[in-house]
Amino acid sequence: MPLPRKARRPPAVRRGRASVDVRRARRVLAIENAGISAIAARLDQRFDHAVTLLQDCRGKVVVTGLGKSGLIARKIAATFSSTGTPALFMHSAEALHGDSGMLTRGDVVVALSYSGETEVVQLLPLLKRLALPLIVFTGQPRSTLAKAADVVLDVTVPEEACPLGLAPTASTTAQLALGDALAVALLERRGFKINDFAQLHPSGALGRRLLKVDDLMHRGDAIPLVRVDTSLRETILEMTVKRLGITGVIDAGGALAGVVTDGDLRRALERAGETRGLTARDVMTANPKLVAAESLAAEALAIMERHSITSLFIVDAARVPLGIIHIHDLLHANIV
Repeated sequence: MPLPRKARRPPAVRRGRASVDVRRARRVLAIENAGISAIAARLDQRFDHAVTLLQDCRGKVVVTGLGKSGLIARKIAATFSSTGTPALFMHSAEALHGDSGMLTRGDVVVALSYSGETEVVQLLPLLKRLALPLIVFTGQPRSTLAKAADVVLDVTVPEEACPLGLAPTASTTAQLALGDALAVALLERRGFKINDFAQLHPSGALGRRLLKVDDLMHRGDAIPLVRVDTSLRETILEMTVKRLGITGVIDAGGALAGVVTDGDLRRALERAGETRGLTARDVMTANPKLVAAESLAAEALAIMERHSITSLFIVDAARVPLGIIHIHDLLHANIV
């Protein structure tokens, strides 16, 4: 029975001298960096015009391409959507077989084609019929697609990183970088803020990090509240029903005067012994810690940890309770 072949070990790397693979990788990165730098040097008022067309779009941005350019187009569409610009990807070949129905008046089309002579060209009659502004990323500024564009963004690169000069490498990297540049310029023009970003990313680690107190707090009848003259028995009942281990205490005007927690009850029993006749005012903690509704949930957690508490009330300018957030709410949202 033949012995199993030993797994090949990676070649040892000599100190002070890079391996052949590392030298090749550095060459690829240098070529792609040079390609992006070349595009950056060519940026002019045409880029401004492209940003303006996207900003003035009353419909959606449709990003289209084929092959490797199509993959880049899909990512650019996703970046636009995640930064406040409604966008979708349209495969150029599939568009010729029905998917062009997603195009409507008011849209703006961004087309990617390094040669400027792919199937994307066959979409031009439809784009012209719908009077859709066309922004083109191409390495051939004199191509058929470029001549039909409202704005041409030249993505010509000095060379591809592929040693055969065939596989799209530096050119697709350049298209991707230019798409990011467009999205970020548009984001900043529109004044897109962190709270806007949070609304578009409600799930995942990023979304959780950007959740606000307002997104998680209990409101209305779910807020445990008693008046300052409420009996201790009724105060305990409110805490039991609302199941947060706390109740807010409000004055005659509805403003938050304090809170009663499980700990406050225990301390009251230790001090008084006899609880008959006690009211919420007698056992409450005055001036409780608060948090603003627009604060990040992570900020609420930091306050709770700093003061060793489990709940925070949210009040308006007159200290009238708007909501309450409990550490369990943060746990359920995976903030902790």
